Amino acid sequence: MDILEGIVERITFYSDETGYTVLRIKPNRINQGLLGKDGLATVIGTLPEIQPGESVRLSGQWASHKEYGNQFRAEAVEQVAPATVEGLKRYLGSGLIKGVGPVTAGRIVAQFGLETLALLDTTPERLLEVPGVGKHRTTLISRAWVEQKQIKEVMLFLQSHRVNTTLAVRIYKMYGDAAIEQVKANPYRLAQDIYGIGFKTADQIALSMGVPFTSPNRIAAGVIHTLNTFSEEGHTYAPRAELVSKTAALLEVPVEDCEQAVETLRVNEQVMVDMLLPNAANQTAVEAVYLPAFWHSERGIAGRLKGMLRSPKSRVSGKAGVTIEAHHLTEQQQNSVTTALSSKVSILTGGPGTGKTTTLKAVIDTLDARSATYALASPTGRAAKRLSEATGKEASTIHRLLGFKPPTGFVHDEANPLDVDMLIIDEASMLDLILFYNILKALTLDTHLLLVGDVDQLPSVGAGDVLRDLIRSDQLPVTRLNAIFRQTEGSLIIQNAHRINQGKMPDLSNKEQDFFLFTVEAPDAAADLLVDVVKERIPRRFGLDAVHDVQVLSPMHRGTVGVGTLNERLQEALNPAASSDERLIMGRRFRVGDKVIQMRNNYDKEVFNGDMGRIERIDFVDQVVRVQFDGRSIDYDFADVPELSLAYAISVHRSQGSEYTAVVIPVLTQHYLMLQRNLLYTAITRAKKLVVLVGSRKAIAIAVRNDKVLHRYTGLTWRLRT
Repeated sequence: MDILEGIVERITFYSDETGYTVLRIKPNRINQGLLGKDGLATVIGTLPEIQPGESVRLSGQWASHKEYGNQFRAEAVEQVAPATVEGLKRYLGSGLIKGVGPVTAGRIVAQFGLETLALLDTTPERLLEVPGVGKHRTTLISRAWVEQKQIKEVMLFLQSHRVNTTLAVRIYKMYGDAAIEQVKANPYRLAQDIYGIGFKTADQIALSMGVPFTSPNRIAAGVIHTLNTFSEEGHTYAPRAELVSKTAALLEVPVEDCEQAVETLRVNEQVMVDMLLPNAANQTAVEAVYLPAFWHSERGIAGRLKGMLRSPKSRVSGKAGVTIEAHHLTEQQQNSVTTALSSKVSILTGGPGTGKTTTLKAVIDTLDARSATYALASPTGRAAKRLSEATGKEASTIHRLLGFKPPTGFVHDEANPLDVDMLIIDEASMLDLILFYNILKALTLDTHLLLVGDVDQLPSVGAGDVLRDLIRSDQLPVTRLNAIFRQTEGSLIIQNAHRINQGKMPDLSNKEQDFFLFTVEAPDAAADLLVDVVKERIPRRFGLDAVHDVQVLSPMHRGTVGVGTLNERLQEALNPAASSDERLIMGRRFRVGDKVIQMRNNYDKEVFNGDMGRIERIDFVDQVVRVQFDGRSIDYDFADVPELSLAYAISVHRSQGSEYTAVVIPVLTQHYLMLQRNLLYTAITRAKKLVVLVGSRKAIAIAVRNDKVLHRYTGLTWRLRT
């Protein structure tokens, strides 16, 4: 083994998935012939996440690459205290200690020299001797120094398991000083407790700690992980046979062991098992295995809806007043208004331009005329804002309406229901099973519920297919609007959306001003063209801002024209490195000015899954990223930044409930598995003024022909019918 010591100058590449790293290091002592012209050595290898400025000791071997020259192939890394004053300055100022930037680091080292680290360990109060470091900052620095040392212990413990620095920090934040003890006791808890740690990482740690391959704990954790994977794919349950076979394949253990694990989990009520008859045509019983939350929600929804429909009491139908006629409604729309007022639960669905908003306004005006109380809500903030603008009435997110308070849950429930005569939910296609159950729990049996949405769009990101299941059940009155009203002269967006929904090819003549196809077959060429369309062509032709007004929507996450790669390409084109501060966190490069999207609900910050913002500041001293969401500035500790992702390109699923001035959609045969009619339809209907497709007619034709909605395992329709 060769040894290489020095200071990390920069990280050229880091993969969060594999830990594979390419970095440049300034060595302490080395044969100059092994270095580049800049005096730096290139290091490659699978390493924990390292930041520029850190001092490291690498074990490995030198090798010569025919294209890249001399490289040090590292097999192990140890983060060490620097041996020089300059190294100390870089080390302390690298972002290692919260509250210490390059300037403060320079002052501390100038005061104490090579004794700095020993002083921080033993007498940190002497920091008061440093010019510009007062009592408050001394306390912050000494506390942060102790904390980072403890994090280092956790990191060193996890290092052999290829857990990166950022995850080590999250583990420490969750468990504190008991982190190593907790991980040793049950490494599989990591996957449940800590966002960003999946089952595979937890399993890797467990196996390397000596957990037996066929340990009952390992197999039980594998069953729960597989069941969670089903829910992430939209299913509310997994057929038992499929669950067992997939778990056995994942863990490489016998099927019989997985069967036993399911049975043990069932007895302990960690999973629930029901026998379902999916529909009348298929009398074969399905043994369905649920996570408890989905089992309770599905049964609860069916029970509460049946209770509302059976109850003769109504808070609306008994109120005097006349229906507003000023909206010039069609007979179909008028029937929808009457149904909403007379039926306890009703559904209004239809595509863009079919008059859903006009009908909704008529319902609201009628409620106003009857002095009835009502509330308007949508699943996301953007959708709520659109609902408010469309109706001229106050609307909120469902979470805000129900008063979500972590960690206790919703304020409004069976014990404290909403005091409204009618609740109107827009963008109901986005409702997942658990959220819909919480809505119903907050309603009394005499309250009316109107669900408004486009059932032909993609189903919810969360588990369930609520709107489609409710319509399929034939237990609720449904109005489907199909006449197109809103069709601007010369506009193709709405016209093409309906053509696609009817299984017809869209008009791709490029003759109008709002719908274009740029034909390209090869993925690499498509990515190049897409970046040019976003950066140059749309702003030049339409005067739109490439970041604020244009949204790229991709069918897939991976691949040359997937969300991940396109975000890197668009970030480099629209917000290049030279123009902003940046920070590499868990393999993602974030810069001031970047467009970002929240990836999970954060109730403490009141930022929710799908909210989009812009990074306005990266504070390397206090280790904070500040993001502006619709005028609100929210601070994220570096350890919490993985909740964010770049949003120059997002998946079509994540775009639901939002509208953008212009959308650009790559549609290639490379996306074959994801090319579905409802996906292309959903993507196109996100655009207000402009749609640009980049791809091939063949890929578009595949999507238009494929009207098979990806099947989700749900039992709601069956439960409503029985």
